[in-house]
Amino acid sequence: MKKIITLIILVVIIIACSSENKKETSQLNLEKYPSELAEVFKAHGSLDAWQQNKTLLFTKGEENYTVDLNSRKSIIESSNYTVGYNGEEAWLMEKDSAAFKGNPDFYHNLFFYFYAMPFVLADDGIKYSETEPLVVDGKTYPGIKIAYQDGVGASSKDNYYLYYNKDTHQMEWLAYTVTFFDNKPKDQTSVIKYDSWQVVSGIKLPKTLVWYAKDSLGNVVAPKDKSPVTFTKVSLNTNTLDSKTFEKPN
Repeated sequence: MKKIITLIILVVIIIACSSENKKETSQLNLEKYPSELAEVFKAHGSLDAWQQNKTLLFTKGEENYTVDLNSRKSIIESSNYTVGYNGEEAWLMEKDSAAFKGNPDFYHNLFFYFYAMPFVLADDGIKYSETEPLVVDGKTYPGIKIAYQDGVGASSKDNYYLYYNKDTHQMEWLAYTVTFFDNKPKDQTSVIKYDSWQVVSGIKLPKTLVWYAKDSLGNVVAPKDKSPVTFTKVSLNTNTLDSKTFEKPN
């Protein structure tokens, strides 16, 4: 009887130790990110909570997006065309040759990247550094510069500049360069105001984005287009979709 009791105790201890070790190894290491960026992640629901999700769905205008958050495979469906990325190449299907105006290689993850800010800035191959704060209408927003190691992504010469509220650490602005088409570094940036947010499954995600213009001195001025880009029908879930979802139909 004593041997049985001893055996049971040993099994319980082993299971407890195993669970504790698993818990420790699953903890996210935030030390590899700048402390300010770690605070931004926290203000938006935490990077750990974001990474527990596997699939993101949202709607922008007439486009319905489905994204695998691990592989970044994606599909964008509208009434006149479908753009997809199967992990190796982007593809396009359209009802007529004028239905889609753009480049599938460039477009398939464009709005996903803007939408999944700030969490996509935790990707591998990113270099972080300080940047000058952004001043808009007399208010100062501290910033973090994001650059990429050579060969990372389709446009490794792109730069992003995240600007946040210094009191709440909520993301407020994003400046970015586009080097996809000529692969040349740029100094000129476009600027987005993260105008409003929505909470989905405990994660703070954008609701509306507004593109702003710059004056001749580089100061951020009135919106470039008064019509915001609005995101609706947003959902996050922990289920991974079949990879066939992202393949081009025959």
